[in-house]
Amino acid sequence: MADEVEFEEPRALSIGERLREAREAKGLSVEDVAAQTRIPIRHLDAIEREDWDALPAPTYCIGFVRSYANAVDLDGAELGRELRDRLGGTRSRAPAPEYYEPADQARVPPRSLALVAALVLVVAVIVYAIWRSSLDDVQEPPPPAAPQAAERAAPPQARPQPPQALAGQPVTLAATEEAWLRIRDGAGGPVLFEGILAAGQRFQVPPAAQRPVIRTGRPQVLRIAIGSRDIGALEPVERTVSDVSLRPEDLAARVRGGTPPAALPAPIPPQ
Repeated sequence: MADEVEFEEPRALSIGERLREAREAKGLSVEDVAAQTRIPIRHLDAIEREDWDALPAPTYCIGFVRSYANAVDLDGAELGRELRDRLGGTRSRAPAPEYYEPADQARVPPRSLALVAALVLVVAVIVYAIWRSSLDDVQEPPPPAAPQAAERAAPPQARPQPPQALAGQPVTLAATEEAWLRIRDGAGGPVLFEGILAAGQRFQVPPAAQRPVIRTGRPQVLRIAIGSRDIGALEPVERTVSDVSLRPEDLAARVRGGTPPAALPAPIPPQ
């Protein structure tokens, strides 16, 4: 009896696999696609891995995939619709325009020009640092003030308040650059805001929120105000933060160098 041969149906390629194979078929690297579409390399890598959580919002995911597909001669509109169906549609309250459309190659500056500009910038920073250092060396330190005089000179409001003293004051987020963020009342709780804050826009955490937490990929452009006091940026550098407490006392402790509070459970709705 002849051996029976079982045939398996070929597995359908995912969106990321189709984009990667189309790119490799055209002989392009990820850097080439990034230069053509103006999409950051880390986002292109996340698309090929289908790591959608690494991208800021569903609107960005769909726009990036559409631009990537057009750059490698695939149907960008079709892949965009397929991804929208998979993600369940856009959930952002403030629809953002789709940036990063394929750029005109004739208008893209050559890499050599970018390298020269970067080198000039580095030299300027070094020269400025040397000049500032020379000024610091010339200045003489002021004589130490008497303890009693220093106490009289310091106004009472200049002394930092303990974090618990700020409890109950309103918290406002102000964007210095465009940033996507999502704010919930407790980790996994109801969404208080999800969308993009443009530069200059503000959002005040609802006073009724009991355990507000934030997720964003650009905390360095979000300045925090507690009441009328600006306590600085949420984070000093760009990185993704999740479930960071927005209660005024927790924010004050975070900015002063305290241990960031752990994510709090979602509030239990009343029966």
